[in-house]
Amino acid sequence: MAPRRAGKFSSRPLERARRNVGVSREITHRYVDPLAQVWLGAARRIGLCVERTRDAYASTDGRGLLAIAEDPALDADDSLAQMIFHELCHSLVEGEESFARPDWGMDNTGPDHDWREHACLRVQWVLTGRHGLRAVFAPTTDFRAFWEGLSGDVLVDRTDPSVQAAITALRRAAQPPWAPALEEALAATARIAADAEAFATPAARGADMPPLWQRVESRPALHPTGLPAGAAADARRSCGTCAWRFVLRGSARCRQADAKIEDAWPACERYEAALDCQTCGACCRAAYHSVEVSPRDPVIKKQPTFIVDRTTYLEIRRDGDRCAALQGTPTTRFHCEIYDDRPRTCRDFTLGSTHCLTARRRVGLSL
Repeated sequence: MAPRRAGKFSSRPLERARRNVGVSREITHRYVDPLAQVWLGAARRIGLCVERTRDAYASTDGRGLLAIAEDPALDADDSLAQMIFHELCHSLVEGEESFARPDWGMDNTGPDHDWREHACLRVQWVLTGRHGLRAVFAPTTDFRAFWEGLSGDVLVDRTDPSVQAAITALRRAAQPPWAPALEEALAATARIAADAEAFATPAARGADMPPLWQRVESRPALHPTGLPAGAAADARRSCGTCAWRFVLRGSARCRQADAKIEDAWPACERYEAALDCQTCGACCRAAYHSVEVSPRDPVIKKQPTFIVDRTTYLEIRRDGDRCAALQGTPTTRFHCEIYDDRPRTCRDFTLGSTHCLTARRRVGLSL
């Protein structure tokens, strides 16, 4: 090994170093962390201007400004990119109108706060899982314990209000103003993370914690239909047992992907077990607004109190945004009070059909 030359690694005062530079230069650009650049740009395309602040951890003013705490206030495994992403997930849960409300219209002291936070984290879990980024973009707030408890299909309990809100939010992610910026930012983050992971040593000299990049996961392969892959493999969850499988001209097809399928294929992200009209009620709620009844339908004589004469047509009576015969709530079992006598219109509404999927999507029950 060649001997070290004296003074090669010696330090010198910053001002002296600057004076020794022979040629002055004009600084025309500034360095921005690549992940921060991606998410600052994504936020701007979605409609938010991000500023750093000492006065809040994360806050929106309802006029397009998203304030994020300066780096000294963040945890070691936080990043500006992760903070922006988390706030965008809140906006997905609360809807586009929330951009006009301070803090997305949320009250962190109210009774609805916890399940809305849970919905946000379910959205984060699904979106980051599609790109192998769950560790990189994990939340670091008081709800981290809830995050750590998530596993498998985090949307399986369709009676949980946070699941219903998360499903609606995930569908919004594919629509403006979030699309295409949000998905493009996640894809860019995955590329940056994969490259950084390749250079992440066990621990930098003097560091007391390994770099977060060591926990980057490979992006899961897509399902054969082209949809995102499902959660961990489960022999009971396959295309053959999915509620959205149907047969057309002798071939098994997927209602979600509108494509041919093989029954043995593992489940995709949109897998659902067998549906039951009596626990769903989607088509009887806000999804559709009128059920017309034929003048000769037996329901007229069997259930006359549920019939409304509109002069030119007959329909089933409504109670607010739902059929008057529907009992239950989104968090309890739904059931139709006149199911055995229901009109022909309802009987012809096929379980697992395109209209069924549309109705369930409108009320947050299906992706």
